[in-house]
Amino acid sequence: MPETAAAPPTPPIPLAALLAREDLGLRQIAGPVQAGAAVHMVHTSEMADPYPYLLGGELLLSAGVLLKDPDRYVSRIVEAGATALGFGLAPVYDAVPADLIEACDRHGLPLLEVPPQTTFTAVARAVWRLMAEARHRELRRVTQAQQGLAAAAARPDPVPAVLHQLAVRLEGWAVLLAPDGTELSSSGRAPSPEARAGVIRLGQVVSPGTGPSPRPTPASATDTVSPPPASESGAAGPAAPAAPAVSHLSAYALGGSRGLVLGLAAPAREAGDHTVAGVAVVLLSLLTAPHQGADAAGCSAALVRMLLGASPAETAPLLGPGPWTVVHGQGSDDSPFAATALGAALGSALVDPDADGCVRVLLPASREVGAQAGWTLGVSAPARPEELAAADAQAARAVRRATATRKALVRHRDTAPISLDEARHRLAPLTDSPALVETLRTWLSLHGSWDRTAAAMEIHRNTVRQRIARCQTLLDEDLDDADVRMELWFALRHG
Repeated sequence: MPETAAAPPTPPIPLAALLAREDLGLRQIAGPVQAGAAVHMVHTSEMADPYPYLLGGELLLSAGVLLKDPDRYVSRIVEAGATALGFGLAPVYDAVPADLIEACDRHGLPLLEVPPQTTFTAVARAVWRLMAEARHRELRRVTQAQQGLAAAAARPDPVPAVLHQLAVRLEGWAVLLAPDGTELSSSGRAPSPEARAGVIRLGQVVSPGTGPSPRPTPASATDTVSPPPASESGAAGPAAPAAPAVSHLSAYALGGSRGLVLGLAAPAREAGDHTVAGVAVVLLSLLTAPHQGADAAGCSAALVRMLLGASPAETAPLLGPGPWTVVHGQGSDDSPFAATALGAALGSALVDPDADGCVRVLLPASREVGAQAGWTLGVSAPARPEELAAADAQAARAVRRATATRKALVRHRDTAPISLDEARHRLAPLTDSPALVETLRTWLSLHGSWDRTAAAMEIHRNTVRQRIARCQTLLDEDLDDADVRMELWFALRHG
């Protein structure tokens, strides 16, 4: 699977939900009544053949301006994959043509009558509003699932807990498969033998080391199966409950876990299910990584507990000596999944999205933190468990400085006093240019004022800017940083 977890796509809306809107007054007058019929978009066209402009899944709206051959018109719409046809009464027709009704019945296309008082714009607006409501519900569901999975990862038995939470959230069966296809752990009501075998086969697809016939493949795969007849759903006898009907199977390779695979079997597949599974994959990849022994598993659980509100004193015994790094991030999009994406990019599932839009990530100090596209990051100094509160404050100050200076990443600096030898070494790149040294000294003494420095040195202010920029390049220092200015001032005064 991809290392980042994106927001789920906007789910389609059931055609029945649109028909239920009393303010529109739509009614189906032909074609099958399909419980699963879904509208992905609305398209209005008065062309005699709209086929070239349909992508599939549309509710096509037309007043029949160029309707000449209803049978061919409907057959082309069905061939394009449209969900339904909405026919507007007036100004062309006072009633839906009988031959159009017959054609829709013959080709199996739902036909909706749009009354004169309902504009096509009103129908489109209703569809977008229903889609927005559906997306909001899906985002809330996925966010709650993400929180549940993070809490499960903090339990003493994190792997079974994550699988159980995933099975509950997807209302299906979740299994962790070994490279040879053996079930290491599972949760949820087991599906039929056919579905179970299908999950194992998908595991062979996503991971070269899983099952008897490995081959190179993508990192995830899905499949659809039909539920078995009732007589085949389970063993006879009252003590053997029927296996749940399953129609969607999927499998995901766990990163860095030497062939482990997460398999899923569920009765349905919603728009956000892939995102939920992606969060579980990130967590399980960290929890089952090769270096993840019993002690490391305890450390990961302790880190998550701290993010979920535990105090350093409670988690320090599990964290070990450290050191650890705190990263604060701001930016990216406003999706609730952006925080998970940042954690995945930094190699940690230990993520805390704050209400103010700042994301906190906790990771071992040995892991290098680099700039991330779309993010402004502040990085703390390495800290022991009992120092993590101070490290959190350091990261907060660093990200504020990064935002103010428009830098992608700022690290906390140690502001301990420097010695005279360190001061001389700090200024060594400028020793061959007395003009640069004097300009820097004057500029710092005048609190970074370009105009006052230019007046004091009797040079043009642009010359001051050029010299200070040259100093910044040679010293490889951030002269907007107050700590850097203080240290350089000390070096110039005593070096």
